Amino acid sequence: METTLLSRITLNPNVGHGKPTVRNTRYLVEGLLEYLAAGDSIDDVLESFPDLEREDLLACLQYALATLKVQGANLAA
Repeated sequence: METTLLSRITLNPNVGHGKPTVRNTRYLVEGLLEYLAAGDSIDDVLESFPDLEREDLLACLQYALATLKVQGANLAA
């Protein structure tokens, strides 16, 4: 499931200034994570952005986790 979710996260220099986005849309992973970190539930975010899917937000969380794992490995080296 991890690979499937991560496939929803795209990097395109022409979209979102090259930052990670959800399905090559204007939705930045960073911005969606900010909503969740501020206390909004997944359902709250989906209500605000009805063109997103639950799996998109789970993919953002998975991407953040994968990024932290890589950064942690680099710090430990």
